Amino acid sequence: MASAYLTRTPSSASNRKTFTWSGWIKKSNTTDKQQIFGVEGGSDNTTWSRLLFLTSEKLSFEAYNDTIITNRLFRDASAWYHIVLAVDTTQSTASDRVKLYVNGVQETSFSEATYPSQNQNLGINNTVVHNIGRADGSNAFDGLMTHVNFVDGTALTPTSFGQSDSNGVWIPKPSPSVTYGTNGFFLKMDNSGNMGLDSGGGSNNFTTSGTITQAKDTPSNVFATWNSLIKTPHQLVYSNGNTTTASGGNSWYSTQSTLGVTSGKWYWECKGLGADSMIGVASPTIDMNQSLSISQTGTTFFYNQDGGEMRKDASNTTADYGTLSTSDILGIAFDMDNKTITYYKNGVAFITNYAISTAITDTAMLSMNMYGGSNVINTNFGNGYFGTTAVTSAGANASGNGIFEYDVPTGYTALSTEGLNS
Repeated sequence: MASAYLTRTPSSASNRKTFTWSGWIKKSNTTDKQQIFGVEGGSDNTTWSRLLFLTSEKLSFEAYNDTIITNRLFRDASAWYHIVLAVDTTQSTASDRVKLYVNGVQETSFSEATYPSQNQNLGINNTVVHNIGRADGSNAFDGLMTHVNFVDGTALTPTSFGQSDSNGVWIPKPSPSVTYGTNGFFLKMDNSGNMGLDSGGGSNNFTTSGTITQAKDTPSNVFATWNSLIKTPHQLVYSNGNTTTASGGNSWYSTQSTLGVTSGKWYWECKGLGADSMIGVASPTIDMNQSLSISQTGTTFFYNQDGGEMRKDASNTTADYGTLSTSDILGIAFDMDNKTITYYKNGVAFITNYAISTAITDTAMLSMNMYGGSNVINTNFGNGYFGTTAVTSAGANASGNGIFEYDVPTGYTALSTEGLNS
């Protein structure tokens, strides 16, 4: 969401002692303070309550004078978290007044735990602005959200909102059987025309601000992104759910995908390649430190935009395949079974079935390198967007997994958990 958020001010106050918030969240930025949900209407417990990630990568619920902070760290940028906040300040036992659950399991280990007093009214459900995806003008959430529920008047457990699929993966219930109450709501966030539409029956719609894009990436089908957890002396700047990468200065910057492959045929697209850009595949064991990732023998294979060559085994080939402009779309089809890679310029192949070394035997990662300046690359792993711009006209995709600008080659699919399990 980053600079986008949702707001609603209830027309009347309701139950400010007992309520439940539930939502599925996939973080992109893992280190900044980021608010998930809350109100900041004043300077006491009755007007200030919020659920957020801290710069320490911990999860916290804060009233103005009371704070609960997990010991657990939330730094995984590749997976969805189901977070449930259940509040009931009428409880006589302090630790029963605020409960946090993650992926169906209650959190019980806290670095700080100061609970609201018994029967304390909190800011949530008061007639003040309620924010999803930011605080009042700051601490924006950077990532994805879906199936956001708020139940007014009842403290519930995760099973009201989630269930295990046939593979044991915890996923949302499509239509939770709950009583939402006066100010309750259910935001599926699956309506690109109105991401703040309440599907809970109460018409408690939110107002959207900024550009909120509808992603194919869901808790049931997690798509690859670039991995913001890769730490090197020169860090890429990530945005748009870690699908947009920008270099921060005059040096080489490297990254890899959050998902790797051991077999199969995979397709993705990139747009905005500058003069010094390399796109391809590599072993997960390479050293990502600066230029080392493009200088290791037998484990890295890239199309080199600088001269239109293939860079194989740490050196460029002599063939000149031509270069792309920043408005061109580079399609990449990687065949891990036969160890070949094909590149497309605006839907037309210009490097076909290029053989990579058998040195990549067990696992391959989608990889990218760029050098300094104002280089910004937008990658479509199947969500159907380059940054915040949707594909112009989706190409044919026989697998039905992912949305791309151009036709997906027969037998290839988007790199996602659904693709890996097919």
